[in-house]
Amino acid sequence: MDLNQQCQPIELILSDVDGVLTDGRLTLDDHGVESKHFSARDGMGIRLWQNAGYRFGMITARRSEVVRLRAKELDIEILHQGATDKLAAMRQILDELHLAPEQVCYIGDDWPDLSVVRAAGLGVAVADACEELREAADFVTRAIGGAGAVRELIEWVLENQGRWEEVTRAYA
Repeated sequence: MDLNQQCQPIELILSDVDGVLTDGRLTLDDHGVESKHFSARDGMGIRLWQNAGYRFGMITARRSEVVRLRAKELDIEILHQGATDKLAAMRQILDELHLAPEQVCYIGDDWPDLSVVRAAGLGVAVADACEELREAADFVTRAIGGAGAVRELIEWVLENQGRWEEVTRAYA
């Protein structure tokens, strides 16, 4: 199946957080308060995806209040933190939403994402992902994690679905 065909059934995008929605750096202050850097362009891409009637979710092995706040800010209801088995988390999400694996796209950057990238209908790696993940992915973004990779993916899927102009018409 070619990449265009793989995009057609996608209704859900699931994303890792650190290294995908952020640049992967973890900043802790003297009081142990964590901060992360999120891309505003990725946020806009997520909004466009949601405006198209689709769902977006996050699966991360870490637990972070910052991530919960970012998910709330973007109206992301699917958030699995502390997911040591990301494949099991994805399967649970698919069961809850009554979706098949071919209807989900997963984007990641490192070893913990490998099984999920392989199991998803469309597996994606960010440009600076580990070599093994890039090799396993169906698509590798040009952008690195935390610098618009999720936005690039969303634009690419919507364009392949023939929906990009429809979704962006309100901004033109």
